[in-house]
Amino acid sequence: MFLAVKELLHSKTKFLLFAVIIVLISWLVFILNGLGNGLATLAAASFQNMKADYVIYERGSRASMSRSLLSEDLVSAAEQLPGVEAAAPMGSSMATALKGEGASDEDKVDIAVLGIVPGSFLEPAVIEGKGLDRNQPYEVIVNDTMKKEGFKIGDTFSLERTNLFLTIVGFVKDQTYNHVPSVFVPIDTWREMTFAAPGSDRGIAHPVNAIMLQGREIDPAQVDAEFGNTETVTRSQAIQGIPGYKEESGTIMMMLAFLMVISAMVIGVFFYVLTLQKTYQFGILKAIGARNGFLSRAIVSQVFLLSLVSIAAGVLLTYGTAAILPEGMPFHLEAQTIAVYAVILLLIAVLSSWISVRRISKIDPLIALGKVE
Repeated sequence: MFLAVKELLHSKTKFLLFAVIIVLISWLVFILNGLGNGLATLAAASFQNMKADYVIYERGSRASMSRSLLSEDLVSAAEQLPGVEAAAPMGSSMATALKGEGASDEDKVDIAVLGIVPGSFLEPAVIEGKGLDRNQPYEVIVNDTMKKEGFKIGDTFSLERTNLFLTIVGFVKDQTYNHVPSVFVPIDTWREMTFAAPGSDRGIAHPVNAIMLQGREIDPAQVDAEFGNTETVTRSQAIQGIPGYKEESGTIMMMLAFLMVISAMVIGVFFYVLTLQKTYQFGILKAIGARNGFLSRAIVSQVFLLSLVSIAAGVLLTYGTAAILPEGMPFHLEAQTIAVYAVILLLIAVLSSWISVRRISKIDPLIALGKVE
């Protein structure tokens, strides 16, 4: 450690330039992670935050709400199954909210209408106003991002291409679906909106898209065997089934993986070249009795200290960037995820330094000194 610190202090400019490279790499990794989390949150926050453990879909729907159609009558039967603590129906549809009559394009807001039973475990906690009421079918609670579009409690808006007028009675937080704000309505109101066209319900009584289950000990195979025409998945599998979610997440993860590989190559090559430049110095140290273990610890300590400080600077830059990004940009940082990626980057840096360690172990003092003569 002493040798590593002395060299860092002696060659400040050289190591500072390399530290800047590590800072930029770590900064980019954390920014990509924040963007990936932001997109994932926009796509599936309502599913991620719901208090459900399993989801029952129609068989063949591939865990997609838009492809599934079941009868709400299955809810009472599902509640009797082993391991099921509670069951509740849910429906989802995409719509456009219109602020007032004759609304212009600027007054139109894309929304996801989620039909639930008022008071069920699927109803999110309101942060302002009140919750849904079974006796008020046209009262809704909406995500608080709609405030930025000019909506407030007590406002009434219509749904494009329907005769429905909905009144906002409460705001909820972190509730988005398919990249748009979620609007929670009573399940009967959702059916009135979704199946207005004759025959669109395929003759199913009280149609819903899915049935959400609570219970950690539920056996999906047993549920499907009971109903016959269903496929039961975990909540995480249901999130993966949201259109575009898997593709977006996969793209971000691939970019992060390539970035990690690039960072390993950059760090490894830099210290390898630095080791080659110091062959003569290492030869002298080995000639006066320095062991390979001592020199190896010096190199690894050097990489560790430089990377630790640089990654910490990258974390600070990331949080600074998050503070100045526009509110509409999908960017979400999680301290735990940032910590994980910071540790991964640090491990990559330390492991990359072993290329230099192998080079040091092969240095022959006599040959190294002879090259200079």
